[in-house]
This record gives sequence, structure tokens and C-alpha cells, in this order.
Amino acid sequence: MANKVEICGVNTSKLPVLSAQHMRQLFEALRQGDISARAQLIKGNLRLVLSVVQRFANRGEQLDDLFQVGCIGLIKAIDNFDLRQEVKFSTYAVPMIIGEIRRYLRDNNAIRVSRSLRDIAYKALQVRDSLANQYARDPTVAEIAAALQLPQEEVVMALEAIQDPVSLFEPVYHEGGDPICVMDQVGDEKNQDNSWLEGISIKEAMQRLSERERQIIKMRFFEGKTQMEVAEEIGISQAQVSRLEKAALQHMRKYV
Repeated sequence: MANKVEICGVNTSKLPVLSAQHMRQLFEALRQGDISARAQLIKGNLRLVLSVVQRFANRGEQLDDLFQVGCIGLIKAIDNFDLRQEVKFSTYAVPMIIGEIRRYLRDNNAIRVSRSLRDIAYKALQVRDSLANQYARDPTVAEIAAALQLPQEEVVMALEAIQDPVSLFEPVYHEGGDPICVMDQVGDEKNQDNSWLEGISIKEAMQRLSERERQIIKMRFFEGKTQMEVAEEIGISQAQVSRLEKAALQHMRKYV
């Protein structure tokens, strides 16, 4: 494995391909303690790692680094693969390789997640892979939470916390050559036409108030001052401020 990084520059067609029968023989030999069989299994499945690494090619990470991390996932898959499960090795290994690369990307992410959440998330991912092999389907959150003996909400929160951030300019759909980005599907409640029209209506309604009423409304609802603070600043009682405020609001409702 000392030259595993150099393999990234080698034509993948030159890498060896093991037949299913040969793979089974090597795994049986490995279980009997044949270390050379382990080395052959690693070398014979490097194509698998390279194919997975291609999925992460646009993350801005060095492919050599991702390949090394992927090889760690491959080794773990080889060491833990059980022939008795009657599952193809690639079916078992790919999720482990992907998981190892994702773990590396999360640990090196600029967005920091607490250690406790990361630990729960990693355990949940391991349990998910284990249950998927056991049930031959994707397990539910409830099943993962039950296996971890944790509340479902805590498992969901942990898994969401380690999700990779997505750029607002990430294309999600192409139609007629024009890509639709994430930001095109995000609503902005603060900049809608209704809000804009309401702002104009409020501004016009305030113009119909007296100078004192306009001053009170501005201080109360735009500057966030209390009735007592308004009373002290303009030199009247709080009761007068309250009365003028109510009258001004009733007058404005006619125009908004």
C-alpha cells in the first residue's frame, strides 16, 4: 500500500480484476491467516476505490488524498467481509469506502460540528450499514435509533449536522440549457411583492397622521421604544401616549 497514491495516475485498465471465484478463494485463504491473500484482495479491488473517488472529484479535494482514505475503507471492508452472508463484496465494500471518504470530508470541513454529535452520527452510519446488510434494505430512522438506544430526534439531528453544505449556486436541474440553482428554489419572505406593497401602504397611511401621532408611531414601532420612554421624550403622560397611539393605529387601518 506504500505506492497507493501513485495508482491515481495509472490507467485503470491496467489494474487487475478478480473473478468472483478467485475472490472467494482469496477470502477463504485470508480467514485461514494467509496475509498474501489480503494484499491480493486489496490490489484486486483498487478499481472499486477509484470508481468511488470519482464521485467526489468536484469537492476541491486532492484525489490522491481521497484515494488513500478510500483505501482505508476498502481494507476495513476486506477485514470485516463475511462470506456466509452471500452478498457480493462490491455491494458491501462501496458503502464503507464512501463512508470513510465522507467522514474524512466532514472532519476537514470548515463548518465545525460538536464532537458528541459527530460521534452519534458516525455510529448511526455504521449501524445503518450493518442493518442494511442484515435486512437487505435501507433501515428506518426508528430502527437505527432503537439499535443505538437513543431518541429518534437525536439521531436525526446528528445526521443532519454532518451533512455537507451545498452552494446556493449549485445547479439542481437543467431545462432548455438554463440551469436552475438552489437559490432559485429558496423563498424569501422578506422581499416578496406583498411585503413591498404593505410597506408603501403603511408609509402612505402615516402621511395622513398628525405630526405628533406620526412621531409616536415612529418611536414606538420603528425605534422600539416603550410608551414611558416616548412620554418622557416628548413631554406628555404615558396615558396620553397610549390614547394617541390607539387613535393613530385606528386611523391608519383605514388606509392599509
